Amino acid sequence: MAKKLSSPFNIVFKPLTCILQLAVFGALLAIVPLAAAQGGDGKAGEDGKKPPAEAAKDAARKVAEIAEAGRLVQGPAGQPECVWTGRRIVSLLWRDDLDTAARHRELYERFGCPAPHVQSAFRCIVRQGELDPKVPDSLNERVHACWVNPQLEPAAPAPAVAAEGAPPAPAPQ
Repeated sequence: MAKKLSSPFNIVFKPLTCILQLAVFGALLAIVPLAAAQGGDGKAGEDGKKPPAEAAKDAARKVAEIAEAGRLVQGPAGQPECVWTGRRIVSLLWRDDLDTAARHRELYERFGCPAPHVQSAFRCIVRQGELDPKVPDSLNERVHACWVNPQLEPAAPAPAVAAEGAPPAPAPQ
């Protein structure tokens, strides 16, 4: 039997056909995620991102808080890297994210920051009691207050409301 030779047409165009098929497949892979990402209704703010003006205010507030803590906290706990990582550790501990808090604590200690300050700030947070779920930044505000002053006294509880129909308590004389 004689061996058939490939025609010059198959030798030249077969590799080109494969390359063209791969290019079309690659283009489809690139287009499908883009189409899926643009499939939303385009409402701003629903994806969790803040408008640029609000994000800038938030960033400025964070910088001001870290600078304030640096002025008010004596020693290494007032250094910006200690303030930032320490406050994150305390927040993570409050939210029961112990694994992430432990990883942050390794970084905190690597910076030469004092571990007892984290303990004191967390103790302050716990002594303050439960957070108000209606106030979105209540945890951040409390963490900042306790980082600056770990001996912060708990807020006095609101006076108990008297039971309906019960006579008011007599005033002391």
